[in-house]
Amino acid sequence: MTIEPGFPLAASAIAQEERYGAANYLPLPVVLVRGEGVHLWDEDGRRLLDMMSAYSAVSFGHGHPKLVAALIDQARRLAVTSRAFHTDRLGPFLARLCRLTGMDQALPMNTGAEAVETALKAARKWGHTVKGIADGQAEVIVARGNFAGRTTTIVGFSSEPQYRRGFGPFAPGFVSVDYGDPQALEAAITPNTCAFLVEPVQGEAGIVVPPAGYLKAVREICTRRGVLLICDEVQTGLGRTGRVLACQHEGVRPDGLTLGKALGGGLLPVSAFLASAEVMAVFQPGDHGSTFGGSPLAAAVGEAALQVLVEEKLPERAAAMGEALLGKLRALARPAITEVRGKGLLIGVEIDPAFASARQVCEALLREGVLSKDTHGTVVRFAPPLTIEPRHLDEAVAALDRALRSLA
Repeated sequence: MTIEPGFPLAASAIAQEERYGAANYLPLPVVLVRGEGVHLWDEDGRRLLDMMSAYSAVSFGHGHPKLVAALIDQARRLAVTSRAFHTDRLGPFLARLCRLTGMDQALPMNTGAEAVETALKAARKWGHTVKGIADGQAEVIVARGNFAGRTTTIVGFSSEPQYRRGFGPFAPGFVSVDYGDPQALEAAITPNTCAFLVEPVQGEAGIVVPPAGYLKAVREICTRRGVLLICDEVQTGLGRTGRVLACQHEGVRPDGLTLGKALGGGLLPVSAFLASAEVMAVFQPGDHGSTFGGSPLAAAVGEAALQVLVEEKLPERAAAMGEALLGKLRALARPAITEVRGKGLLIGVEIDPAFASARQVCEALLREGVLSKDTHGTVVRFAPPLTIEPRHLDEAVAALDRALRSLA
């Protein structure tokens, strides 16, 4: 496709993406050019309220001054060396990360999917070397509705048909149980079970909050049955649900923990697998690695992000703002909304499919100046930067009301 001179920027940018990019996404029809705080601007200069925050990756808001300064300062000094050498930035970053989460040790990676893959490798090797499971026979239990990334191993244990279709064969060794049902987990454990991988709140499944006491119950089961509990907090971690970690709502300390998204401050991919010293001891030099994982640049930004998280009391802010937003959304009481659920600033609005698809609602929200994204066809996500102000919540709820009226 040839772009004629004088074509509007939006048409040119979208056409080039469609011509040269793989069609693995279906973005909303908007071209974004700038971001600041909780707002984004399109190519026409229109200001839009970001109620998505890149699936929690922009929890600190767009272009947070302290994070940008940390990025620029470190990029000017030293950005990437690989882990073949020590640097002055990695140790302080890992120390702060472990102290904040209460975990013993951390292994830095880049994306959330990489952190989960690292967790799976650790769990399997722990199962073999510590628990005594025969090599190649370790099993990991997962919850139906999970979303942990897009690698072939991870989509292999997904319960979403589209994520699996045509990408097999898949790795064996995964068993699925119903989410929110501790008894289902207990029944699925065998002598070959090494770990249970679970999201404290399922994000991509539609912001599904399990029954109260679920995580505490699975912690007890895993401890009693000699199974590692690994919490996938790539999306829920670092303040999103109103605590530093979502598992802390029930006082649970997992054996393994995956973090990502917000850990990079909305500026670059930074992730980590954290675990007890016993679990992390299965890794020996040469067992696992990453060229960019734990780079000085990633460590500097990650450490700055953790500092901002604490200094600006963002978990506490997410708890207060989330409670307010849940109340405002539920007060809409429109027939098109069948349920509003969530924890902190991770909220899903279930749309009656007989009224409209969630995609249509997100397109209507875009026309009203609010950015969001649907999931599973019926859920509109409200997961803004944790720096959001009360007036922005009012704007978002009013925009949703107008959007639903326009679709009616």
